[in-house]
Amino acid sequence: METPLSPMEFARRARRLYAGREAVVDGDLRLTYAQLFDRCDRWSAALQAFGVAQGDRVAYIAPNTHAQLESFYAVPQIGAVIVPINYRLIPGDFAYIINHSGSRVVCAHSDYLDAVDSIRDQLPEVTHFVALEGAKEGWLDYEAILADSPAAFTAPAIAEGDLLAINYTSGTTARPKGVMITHRNAAINILTTLAHHHLGPEDRYLWTLPMFHANGWTFVWIVTARGMAHICLRRVEPRTIFPLISAERVTMFCAAPTVLIAIASAPDELRAGAPRGVRLFTAGAPPAAATIELVEGELGWEITHVYGLTETSPLITICEPLPEHAALSPSARAVLKARQGVEMLASGEMRVLDPEGNEVPADGATLGELTVRGNVVMKGYFNDPEATARAIRDGWFYTGDAGVVHPDGYIEIRDRFKDVIISGGENISSVEVEGVLLRHPAVQEAAVVGMAHERWGEAPHAFVVLKPGASSSEAEIKQFVRDHLAHFKTPQWVSFVDELPKTATGKIQKYVLRGGGTGIAKQ
Repeated sequence: METPLSPMEFARRARRLYAGREAVVDGDLRLTYAQLFDRCDRWSAALQAFGVAQGDRVAYIAPNTHAQLESFYAVPQIGAVIVPINYRLIPGDFAYIINHSGSRVVCAHSDYLDAVDSIRDQLPEVTHFVALEGAKEGWLDYEAILADSPAAFTAPAIAEGDLLAINYTSGTTARPKGVMITHRNAAINILTTLAHHHLGPEDRYLWTLPMFHANGWTFVWIVTARGMAHICLRRVEPRTIFPLISAERVTMFCAAPTVLIAIASAPDELRAGAPRGVRLFTAGAPPAAATIELVEGELGWEITHVYGLTETSPLITICEPLPEHAALSPSARAVLKARQGVEMLASGEMRVLDPEGNEVPADGATLGELTVRGNVVMKGYFNDPEATARAIRDGWFYTGDAGVVHPDGYIEIRDRFKDVIISGGENISSVEVEGVLLRHPAVQEAAVVGMAHERWGEAPHAFVVLKPGASSSEAEIKQFVRDHLAHFKTPQWVSFVDELPKTATGKIQKYVLRGGGTGIAKQ
């Protein structure tokens, strides 16, 4: 009598219970759940008419639109595998991912049709090119196909271990790797998230997080599972976010810390009318306590810090609030909330290991590598057994993140191991220095990387974005850090820049900064 764990099972329930509720808002378009699933069924039938069979891959290059959302149901419910691609990649990366995944169908938003056209001759295995919007010569029209397609498709038996999605990593230092996520991986992530964070049909979710990023942290399915409304957002800008939150009565969204900084630094006229009580998840990089304190204090929003990786479906820890935390001061509570926290209920087991493979003491100081095993860990890297063997050893996935365990059991990431700065034999956490910089009244964003130094081997180099209208100097920034941290952690150099290089998910590209920040506009 067992039913395989799959997000498609949650969709089945939503069809019955929430058919008449509003499911999607995308500009002027509004869909009920009945209308959403009718469109999904029609696209499933169309894909099968194209010859897409169980196990085949279907690639998407699109921002957060209703058509992109529909892909997370129409593709997997026929047993096919969704391949959502980072739309900020270059055409050459598109070609690599499409070919490496063996995708037979490519669906693209109008903004990316030209990019795909430029690489068509490199995609010999693709049989169909579909324009989700703005179809032109050589492209099939998504909406026209939906209008002509029946809503009946052949539903295959789906097992928990079947592939649901292949999510490609950013590929900042090497070719992107395809993370294989199963139906069970995603289902466990969904259930675990809901166990820690209550959501219901009254909630309305704003899509600030790219859906392609680890399947929108599985919120592409979480929102539907609870009968909530998906409020699509095609461009993540404060001038768009704030009006949508008010007009659409948004109660929750997810965002990387860099997006939180942009929101917190928005002009007063945008923030003035923002409703209080909005809840949000932040992850993707360690958030600064100063950012948490600013968002919670000034906007009255509630931040929950979660942690994970694409390889872990993606969430594995949550900074779980405890009753005793309520008695802390806002600044002390923000410092605690900046930690990655504790294991989520069913994600799996996490350990922080020293170089000898022993668990580090819970002293808040001894650095080790975060490792995890359990229900959300990927099946492996697609067609890359060597990379899989390097990442998963003795039944544990090695994250590459360096962290400590505090006496209360809460884990705190101090850095990526590759970003730890070793200066004169001392370990310096770039995250710690960034956290101090973000408390400077003139600083809006900051990133710290290690640069070669004749005497110390390497030393911290701070790249700083100032708030609009603010001013500061290298000497002032250095003194501010020196007043708050050990002197050896003070940046040796400070560069003022107009912006920091980021991925589509808001992560700062430190490899660009380590290369000298080539192409970064200086203030």
